[in-house]
Amino acid sequence: MKAFDGYNPIAVFIYYAAVVSVGMFCMNPWIIGFSLVGALVTFFIRNKLSGAKSHLFFLLMFAVMVIINPLFNHNGVTVLLVINDNPITLEAIIYGIASGAMIIGIIYWFRSFSQIMTSDKLLYLLGSISPKFALILSMTLRYIPLFEKQTQKVVHAQQALGLYRDDDFLSKIRGGIRVFSVMVTWVLENGVITSDSMTARGYGITKRTHFSIFKFRRHDIILTVTTVILFAVMLPTLITGAINFEYYPKIVGEETTVFSVLAYISYGILAFLPTITEAEEKIRWKYLKSKI
Repeated sequence: MKAFDGYNPIAVFIYYAAVVSVGMFCMNPWIIGFSLVGALVTFFIRNKLSGAKSHLFFLLMFAVMVIINPLFNHNGVTVLLVINDNPITLEAIIYGIASGAMIIGIIYWFRSFSQIMTSDKLLYLLGSISPKFALILSMTLRYIPLFEKQTQKVVHAQQALGLYRDDDFLSKIRGGIRVFSVMVTWVLENGVITSDSMTARGYGITKRTHFSIFKFRRHDIILTVTTVILFAVMLPTLITGAINFEYYPKIVGEETTVFSVLAYISYGILAFLPTITEAEEKIRWKYLKSKI
């Protein structure tokens, strides 16, 4: 087994598409719980506790969603209290908790996805589908850091000339407009230069070839097949509504059956596949270091 970064981008994309699509559109508490815990563990096993402020922000977001939903949504039959003739129901509180947990889980899935699927992997993934779109994306990704660096150069140059002052609000606005005008000209000029360079190099004359360091190996096949099997086990229950869960007007879930239990187990395994992979890789690495 390899750490999740080492898998082929196609296998990783299929995995995230499966785990996120189920976690995003199924409001069953078991699915939401597996999705949230799996996403958090996957993220923290890679990042530990870095970026504490962002985690506090998401915790605050979750708390706001839990509080706001019962204040504005008064559906439900179990009234806990009444504030200004507006009933606060248990169902609304439970739904706020469930929807908040679902959204936070999806956000953390995408955070780990953005770390694993770097720009070169996205280009590899999109290059086989649409080479032109992949080219536009690669140019866009390249221009973002260049634009930031050039903006800083222009700001520093204007500050050296005394045309840009941070202490005066109006001067700051005028300086910002001037910098923006310069940067628009710079972007247009570089776009023309890039276009002329591509034309001179014969872009578009013949069919484009490409080189990639990513190969589809045995561990990628294992991950893809495992993902497809686990998702296929869940698919019938999703289509038939066997794991549906209603919050309004009364909290009611579908009857637990063998198929629903299999669906919960399948999604639980699916949600923790990156964790299992990362943990196995860390344990192996520590074991090999201990043998040195």
